Amino acid sequence: MGFVFYDLETTGISPAFDQPLQFAAIRTDDSFVEIERVNLRCRIAPHIIPSPHALIVTGVTPAQLVDPELPSLFEFTQTIMEMTERWAPATWVGFNSIRFDEEVLRQAFFQNLQPNIYATQLNGNNRLDILTAVFAVWCRNPGLMHWPTDDTGRTTFKLDRLAPANGFNAHNAHDALGDVEATIHIARIIANGDPALWSAILHNRDKQNVMATLETFRPVELVLRFGGGPPRAYVGCFCGTAAGNPTNAAFFDLEAGDPEILIQADDAALFQAVDGTPQIIRSIAANKVPSLFPIANPNPDHLRKATLIAANPAFRARVGQAMAARYVEDPAASPPPVEKQIYSGFYSKADRDLLAEFQRADWSRRRDIVGLLTDVRLRQLGRRLIAFHAPEFMSVDEAEQYKAFLRERWNAPDAPGTEWTTIASAMRAIAELRAKPGGDREILDNMAAFIGVLMRGAHHARL
Repeated sequence: MGFVFYDLETTGISPAFDQPLQFAAIRTDDSFVEIERVNLRCRIAPHIIPSPHALIVTGVTPAQLVDPELPSLFEFTQTIMEMTERWAPATWVGFNSIRFDEEVLRQAFFQNLQPNIYATQLNGNNRLDILTAVFAVWCRNPGLMHWPTDDTGRTTFKLDRLAPANGFNAHNAHDALGDVEATIHIARIIANGDPALWSAILHNRDKQNVMATLETFRPVELVLRFGGGPPRAYVGCFCGTAAGNPTNAAFFDLEAGDPEILIQADDAALFQAVDGTPQIIRSIAANKVPSLFPIANPNPDHLRKATLIAANPAFRARVGQAMAARYVEDPAASPPPVEKQIYSGFYSKADRDLLAEFQRADWSRRRDIVGLLTDVRLRQLGRRLIAFHAPEFMSVDEAEQYKAFLRERWNAPDAPGTEWTTIASAMRAIAELRAKPGGDREILDNMAAFIGVLMRGAHHARL
């Protein structure tokens, strides 16, 4: 089915509140022979303030952010969606993509009213993350690669050091296309150097394969990495699924706990096993390509414990309830920003059909379509898009609401819920960068001028 290796460069590190500025992809066959490549850029959306640190890393200038020759983010997402459909079926591959690039891409689809935010998982598509594969190499065949260190002497798994350490000397780091080429290089090393391991990694692309492996109740090895430490392998077995979420599997750590004790334990002790430290029962997202590997000759004690879990469906059901309880929302809490509601429910068929029409229509018709949507999230995002791209179709009240939205977003206080770059945080970042030796004064001055324009716009919006 072939691969689509891709990477995004973004305005910052928040998938919900930043946006892609560059999308690069190289489509290959199963042997990594290139078939096609694309390299796209877009303008910044009107409500987003870019992180100065992100601009320094990517080399994007304020002038490029508003270049009228570049497509809008809305048009950018339309082009990428067309590729996901034209290239299907394919495996979409990145480096740390499951945790970051994929989430950024989904948010871009969501916030720009694409009907299918899960495009890289449907129409025969699936996903793979080479960073997760690298962790598996570290644990299962460490001699396959050279392991670079960072400035403190600790092993680093960052692509900009890992690729050069393993023979990729043309790496243009922090450019999306350069990162794509480096990712292909690392994937080729794994596939050619350990075909059996690569085959096992590919097997986990399919959530049905993952669940089938788990539901044998045989001990398996799960490779994970936490914090800044090295990856490690955990031996465990299937222990049920979270209530209401069949792709969220429970993994009982057979070295950390004894199921015979927990089967007799009360609900509080069981919840501690799921949510406490050390964590005896872990969560595996079967649809996020976990590094899960069968064990040919399991330890007899591990087999005994796994057999006990297999024979106790009531215990597995209790585990599922404990896992679900970790994510119970406070009904009295204020609703989160619409960006954080991306997974709050699937669209109705009627709304999906309207969104498909929205993508093809002109802005006059799009204004009408927004009023027909039943999902409140989509209506809010649709009104935002009208404000961005067709303000002439806004009422006076809607225009005032849009100005208020910009004021509140740009001038939000420093608080845990403020996950986006504000005017104040951007100016602080520029000051920090100016204080560092070797900073490019012209670039920083241009950034400050760009933020200054936004500050004046926020001031006028109050008048």
